[in-house]
Amino acid sequence: MADRLVCRDCHRVQSAEIESQCEACGGTALTEDWAGYVVIAHPERSDIAKEMEVTEPGKYALKVR
Repeated sequence: MADRLVCRDCHRVQSAEIESQCEACGGTALTEDWAGYVVIAHPERSDIAKEMEVTEPGKYALKVR
């Protein structure tokens, strides 16, 4: 089992201890199949956050399969 899961809806990375739903958006499509991540501290000032359409600080996967 992976130690981190990613939400397929919002790409938020979270602990695998929470397996039922995303702690950020409430989505239930969590996956272990992802690659790379970025930590976004200030989404309002981040070009990457704008590109990814991220509005909340946190860890996000760059590629989710």
